[in-house]
Amino acid sequence: MNLVSTDWLESNLYKVKVFDASWHMPSTKRNAKKEYDEKHIDGAMFWDMDEHSDKDSPYPHMMVNSDHWTRMLWSFGIQNNDHIVVYDFSDVYSSCRLWFSLKYFGHKKVSVLDGGMKKWLKENRSTSKEVNKDLGKFSSIEKLNRKNKYKVNENSEWIKNKKQIDENIKNFSFQLVDARGRKRFDGKEDEPRPGLKKGCILGSKNIPFKDCIDSVKNTFKTKSELIQIFTQNKVDTSKPIVFTCGSGVTACVLGMAYSIISDKNAVIYDGSWSEYGKK
Repeated sequence: MNLVSTDWLESNLYKVKVFDASWHMPSTKRNAKKEYDEKHIDGAMFWDMDEHSDKDSPYPHMMVNSDHWTRMLWSFGIQNNDHIVVYDFSDVYSSCRLWFSLKYFGHKKVSVLDGGMKKWLKENRSTSKEVNKDLGKFSSIEKLNRKNKYKVNENSEWIKNKKQIDENIKNFSFQLVDARGRKRFDGKEDEPRPGLKKGCILGSKNIPFKDCIDSVKNTFKTKSELIQIFTQNKVDTSKPIVFTCGSGVTACVLGMAYSIISDKNAVIYDGSWSEYGKK
């Protein structure tokens, strides 16, 4: 169950663990944590994508190691058998990045709230300001029950590195699909991050992630519509696919679309254009 509806979440709210994974592009001047503090779905915990990315990497939003992930989920009081629902209030559908990351580290029951906070608020569903300030802090781990320590099972083959991308240009073992907007992909628009070239990785195809989202409802398009979008962009879902984007976030939106279509796991190039397009 990769997606859950707002109706489903409202009915099952106290049976699941909920994360607000909102993240905004710097150009929007929005503060995701401040917005969360002002209102969020009742019981939701704020997950900071910048805080829980690899800070030793020169590239943004790179996946952390399994030790960090274990301690992070433990600090939130998450157990392996919890059903986790992730939502966001973001234009880039950042919830899909946490969905992918949880699956990557072996969590079985993970869903994204289809339509996110936009749909939740539009339907006048209840929100809260209440925050447990201890949750999510590594300093609070000692207070938690050690018997319930989270255990990860990392699926390292779900992430590709630059060397594998370079090799694929020669042997074409998988289709590389870019989630950035068409103008950025075609090199007709500057990248939002400094120090990057224009353009795309040789041989890659393009499906702008926003094409997969219903602009009115803010939900994913239907399975049949998604199949049509992939087909129109000459992406064969029966063959191996790796998704890329600017920094590994919206690649996971295409990964979700692919999972809806094929019921298979997504694979992403974590460094994406932030690494590959460096001048």
